[in-house]
Amino acid sequence: MPSAQPSLKLLALASLVAVCALPALARADETEIKFENHHFTPQTLNLTSGQATKIKVVNASNETIEFESFKLNREQAVQPGQTITVNIPALSPGNYDFYDDFHQDVPQGNIVAR
Repeated sequence: MPSAQPSLKLLALASLVAVCALPALARADETEIKFENHHFTPQTLNLTSGQATKIKVVNASNETIEFESFKLNREQAVQPGQTITVNIPALSPGNYDFYDDFHQDVPQGNIVAR
């Protein structure tokens, strides 16, 4: 009767490789915007059209901001030091603005879906 040892070792190795690859896959559809010194960085995000994504908005300032995009139908307050995640659906090719609605003097950002 053949031993099951080699098969179990192979299965364990395959499982380990799969688990280690998950964080990389999870980040593939995420990007980050940082608010600091009264502006967003990067100011322009390039996204792949037709693919849903998540944008992490990091407020590195000492004041509350509101990440807002009328075209994306998104608005969310972000407290100082807080990071939020904004779910973006699969976009059609085009330009989608975002801004800090609490501070009208902050330069507007742009999401470009191609």
